[in-house]
Parts: sequence; structure tokens; C-alpha cells
Amino acid sequence: MNIRAKKSLGQNFLKDEQVLARIVESGNISSEDTVIEIGPGQGALTELLAERCKKVIAIELDDRLIPVLQENFQYDEHVEIVHDDILKINLPALIESNNLQQGYKVIANIPYYITAPIIRLLLETKFPPSEIILMVQKEVAERITAKAGAMSILAVSVQYYSDAKYLFTVPRSAFDPVPKVDSAVIRIMNHESGSKENKEETKKFFRIVRAGFSAKRKTLENNLSNGLHLEKKEILEKIESIGFVKNTRAQELSVEDWKKLTDSF
Repeated sequence: MNIRAKKSLGQNFLKDEQVLARIVESGNISSEDTVIEIGPGQGALTELLAERCKKVIAIELDDRLIPVLQENFQYDEHVEIVHDDILKINLPALIESNNLQQGYKVIANIPYYITAPIIRLLLETKFPPSEIILMVQKEVAERITAKAGAMSILAVSVQYYSDAKYLFTVPRSAFDPVPKVDSAVIRIMNHESGSKENKEETKKFFRIVRAGFSAKRKTLENNLSNGLHLEKKEILEKIESIGFVKNTRAQELSVEDWKKLTDSF
């Protein structure tokens, strides 16, 4: 069945077989792994995943694609089709019902307009995946995997919970319909410990990060002074205490620098 991509859902179907195979290879999938696939489309990636892993749980929102997926995988005991919205589904309940609390992977070619909410969901959920392989817009991939000097709130947010790596670029010609931008595949490896244990510490960390990035053209000193309602002198002392100078801007700090700065408050 030939189903046209739905613009309202941000759909672009990945058709390049070499890219599909490379995504699967990037996941380091074993026969013991369970993979959650977000937005399987017509099942091109699902089919390759099912050949490698113990089970694929494919979560699809588009009503039109459910019968297609059900027909394609009706005889495949390794594939479960779930008709739901990833941003509305009770993910912890899904994980518990499949006994995946000890680990699972996520592999997805997601709609670009909900990239940030999906990543946030996966990193902050009760049972986060051990590994996430995502196809995202190339510019967003570069932002997520940025180093100190080119950081953003998005980069800090992802790297606080995980190690993020840019794997490879995917040309727009690999999709149907052809999007206006190039894409990239990234790997997000969840930190085994720590960041989710102390909710108050996490809350404090992000309050300071948000204040630091509040005005792009202003210095870190100005932003933190305005955002936290503290004297500039006090803020500058804290910035200098972690090894930075007066005119430092938020994008120059790594996640570890932000943690040190948070500890100084």
C-alpha cells in the first residue's frame, strides 16, 4: 500500500536501505535486546530490527499506518504494534508490563518538530533506556552533541543525563518526500547513575542553567544576576571560583562547569 506522508505529523519516510542498515548497526543490537521504535512508518526499519533483537515494540500515532503494520508483521512474534502517541502514552507502565525495568533501547526516526519533548521524555522517565539512537535534523544533532564553547540549553539538558555522540549525516535524498534539510543520526547513552536521584539538586541545576542562558547576547554574569536577583559582585565571585572570567558567556561552560557553578550557590 502506498501511503503518502502526512505533513501535519512531520512525516518523511526513510527509504534508503543503506542508511536503514547503518542505523541498525549503530544500535549494537543483540538477540537479548528489546527495542522501542517510535514512529515506525510503514515498517522498513522495524523489519531490520526484528531480525536482530528479541522484540520490537513499535509505537505509531498515524491511524492509516496501523493496519499496514499489523498486516506486515501479523506472523512476526518479535513485533508488537502499539497505536498511541509517544508523548501521551504511560511509558513506565509499558516498560513494566514488558519487564524492561532492567534495560531496553530506543531507535527512532522521529518527527523533527517534537525532537526536544521526546528526548526529554526518554531521559527523565522512571525507567530510561540504556541507549537511544535517533535520527534528527542535522543542525539539532550538532547542537545536542556540542562541546564547551558552543553549548545551548538543549545540549546541557541532554548531556546532564547522558553522553551524546554524532554518528553520521543523512542526506535529504534518503527520504520520501524529500525534506528541506539534511538529517543526522546520534547516539545518546544514559548515565548509569546519579543525575535522577536527587530531584531537588536537578531542579536547582536547571534553574541556574535557564537563568544563565536567558539572554543570548548578555554575559553569564548579567544573566545570572538578573535571573537569580543577586548582586553582580556575588555572581562574579562564583564564576571566578570555577575558573572563568568576567565576560564569560553561558555557551562556554560544559555540563561539569555548570555543576560546579550550581554547587557554589
